[in-house]
Amino acid sequence: MFKNDPLANTAPAPAAPVALSRRNLFKLGGLAAASVSTPAIARGFGTGFTHGVASGEPGQTRVMLWSRFVAEQDTTLEWEVSQSLDFAQIVSAGSVIATPSRDWCVKTWANGLTPGQWYYYRFTAPDGSQSEVGRTRSLPEGAVPRFRMAVFSCSNYGFGYFNAYAHAAEANDVDIALHLGDYIYEYNAGSYPSEREAVVERVLFPSEEIVALADYRLRYATYRSDPDLRRIHQLLPMIAVWDDHESANDSWKNGAQNHQPETEGSWDVRKAAAKRAYREWLPVSDDPYAEYQVGDLATLLRLDTRLEGREEQFNIGDVIQGKRTPEEIGAALTAFREGAYREESRELLGAAQQAWLADRLKSSRTGGTQWQVLVQQVLMGELFTAPRLAEAVPPNAPEFIRRRVQASTLAGNAGLPANMDAWDGYPAARARVFEASLAADANLISLAGDTHNAWGFDLAHSGQKVGVEFATPGVTSPGLESYLGAIPPQDLSRAIVNHNPALKYADTSQRGYMVVELTPESASAEFRFMAGIRQRSTRIAGTKRIVASAGSRELTI
Repeated sequence: MFKNDPLANTAPAPAAPVALSRRNLFKLGGLAAASVSTPAIARGFGTGFTHGVASGEPGQTRVMLWSRFVAEQDTTLEWEVSQSLDFAQIVSAGSVIATPSRDWCVKTWANGLTPGQWYYYRFTAPDGSQSEVGRTRSLPEGAVPRFRMAVFSCSNYGFGYFNAYAHAAEANDVDIALHLGDYIYEYNAGSYPSEREAVVERVLFPSEEIVALADYRLRYATYRSDPDLRRIHQLLPMIAVWDDHESANDSWKNGAQNHQPETEGSWDVRKAAAKRAYREWLPVSDDPYAEYQVGDLATLLRLDTRLEGREEQFNIGDVIQGKRTPEEIGAALTAFREGAYREESRELLGAAQQAWLADRLKSSRTGGTQWQVLVQQVLMGELFTAPRLAEAVPPNAPEFIRRRVQASTLAGNAGLPANMDAWDGYPAARARVFEASLAADANLISLAGDTHNAWGFDLAHSGQKVGVEFATPGVTSPGLESYLGAIPPQDLSRAIVNHNPALKYADTSQRGYMVVELTPESASAEFRFMAGIRQRSTRIAGTKRIVASAGSRELTI
């Protein structure tokens, strides 16, 4: 933490789009997913330094720096890093080229840093103009008494303001930010959120669903124009992982629920465009999974549970399709539960990533590290639908919501979990991770996002305690209250917790983020719930802290 930093008391101005519309951006026509030069789109957000600065991929002696500079031609930018805000003594410096082939985004490594130190950095253009000053931090080495992380997920621009980012920046009490995916959403305006749900001032570009490279780039430019997202990047290094909406809803390695090849072309082309734009616009490496060492306190293991090795999700609707009587439905679900659902070969991480993870867990523990932390996207904890929840869906709920809740209730009655897109849909793959953790004698912590709700789970395998899971609420994306609003939030949370023995805490109706604190003695998550998201504000409605003692592999509420 850096509580007395003067940079934390100065806020950047938002980057504003200039007369943007899909029509005038695409007058050239034929902008396919393979397009690599998009100066017209870039100029929609002005010229020069358009979107502030960011940093990521921290190590003990290096960190990645990011900015964006729009010009008429390739432009060489100078960058420098200092331990003081006046840049009196430069500790690392270099140059990098802004080019339209990368949507004018630049990334570079600042090397030669001292472990566990805060730094300032900036970029300078040939005309003498400068970016905002950013702040970043190298990871510590040796004995580390405490490390704090602000954890975010599910930030849908149209649903409201990114108040969780703003609060974390204002609180200024963590060492690093983690983003567990759904950093952007791919949907067209008026879809998710609907026109009724959307905040009018949050105008989305492009207005259509994003499919081509130019689309993804413009969507990132829109999100990154938000002053609170820009601010959190300015003040903290970020470790980020993508989930599905950075490409398309419920994506897997060979497709996605929200990708229709007959109208949207090749999935491989769309996936490549999504990956490229993500890696252009964020301070992230091209490595699909990676390790970050926090001294002797923690090993952070960033996983890809989405595109690297995931096989297609099961769909309960497909299992019961054509079955008309309760007996037929029950028989189909039982056969599925005892057959395809338990298939040993089904992958979520893929064999290569699974082997890497097992090796890193073992290496971390044998090296004397206290905590092994999975920085990943989807819930590992087992979650079953309570039977009464289907009765609470209001009559005017969208049909797809009613079908989803009905299917998850039927699944729960048959002893199947609710969310086949989470680790629950890949029980053999989850078992492999748990077995690797137990073999390493790890103090396992899973961090997850994806669901928009706050959760605290105990994780177990074959009667053995494995670890705990902290799952963050969404920044803006709505939770269970959006379609189970007939049940008071406290009653809903209580019903879900009571129905799921491994679930120790749940909040299903508030947006926010969590601060995970690690010490040699304990790991805790403090959920910080925002008072609202439809107006820009840093006011919070409340907090909740849950803790796991080192070696206990279980939560204390």
